[in-house]
This record gives sequence, structure tokens and C-alpha cells, in this order.
Amino acid sequence: MTTTFTSQLEWRNATKSFDTEKRVSASDLKTILDSIRFAPTSFGLQPFHVNVVTSQETKDKLTVAGWNQPQYKTASHVFVFSSITNIKERIPQLLDLMSDGNAQARQGLKGYENMMRGALESRSSKELKDWADKQAYIALGFAMAACAELKIDSCPMEGFVPDQVDAVMGFSGHQTVSVILPIGYRDPAVAVRPKIRFSEKDLFTF
Repeated sequence: MTTTFTSQLEWRNATKSFDTEKRVSASDLKTILDSIRFAPTSFGLQPFHVNVVTSQETKDKLTVAGWNQPQYKTASHVFVFSSITNIKERIPQLLDLMSDGNAQARQGLKGYENMMRGALESRSSKELKDWADKQAYIALGFAMAACAELKIDSCPMEGFVPDQVDAVMGFSGHQTVSVILPIGYRDPAVAVRPKIRFSEKDLFTF
């Protein structure tokens, strides 16, 4: 039977407890991180950061901040996605990458720079946070799809106290948690619930 992208998505499950004896390999981890890095974002600004947590001590602290849900402490790795809202610094960083040190090329990007600044610098801190969170969620989706392709389990989580997670991770200022993704391998002793989805007729209109 040929494995397809959708069949892997049908296989994936929001894993509630991971096998603590199994760890994601370095090569598979790199594939997942690449999927995050190459995910599309508005303007290409990638206004997020991902902390990859492997320390059991930190995972235990995240468990407390996450209402004692077992995913945090049993996962092989925990990806903490945080939003970055210091756009005034992010824009020139991107333009420097795009122009690769070429002053003429950098000048040619002035129109793009003005467009980005016009679209973002007038937004409030909350609006920038909401926008950055949306970009992080795009990358989250790519990470989950990559995990499914590799037959690695994952569970996207919003069940945590943001201020407590920020404190555990040392975030401050323009950086704050958006969403968390524990990954690993499902605990074979825990039954997998059947996948329930609304019908195509319910979701799509032609």
C-alpha cells in the first residue's frame, strides 16, 4: 500500500502520553526543524522563535505551567513557539539577508521595506502579538505534518499559563509564548481514540 500525505495525517493523533523510553533521532529532529524554517510567513519575516526543550527539569516545570498534563513531561522533545514583536529590528534583519551585503540591492528593496513598515509599525503591541502568533501557527502546522510523515507523534497545546511558561523559558520584552508542541512516540499502553472529523459537505462549498 502506497503511503500518502493524507494517510499520514489520518494516522496522526493528538498524543496524550508519550513513550518515555523512545527518543526522536537527531536526523528526524533536523527534518522537523527544517519544516519550521521553510514554512511560509507574512512578508517572510518569520516573527517567531522555537525553543527545543530536552531537559527533564525544564519539561517538569512546563508540566506545572501546563496544568500537569502528561504530554509535557513524557515527550522526547518539547517545542516552545514564541512570538517576536520587535518588528523595527526584524525588518532590517530580513532586508540584510535578502541583499546579502550588496548596498545597491539593499537600496532596491526600499519599496518593500516601506510596505512592511507601513503595514506593521502602526499596529499596537497586541495587534503585533496576534499577527506574530498567526505566523507561528503556520510553522506549527508544518511541524505537525513533518512529524506525521516521519511517523512521529505530536500534540499541539494551548493548555498552559502563558506568564508561567514565559518565566520558565526566560522570555521577556518582545518575546512571549504562542503555542507548544510536544513530540515523540505514543505510549503503546494508551489506547488511541478514533479520529472524528466533520464531512466534506460540512466544511467545503463549491
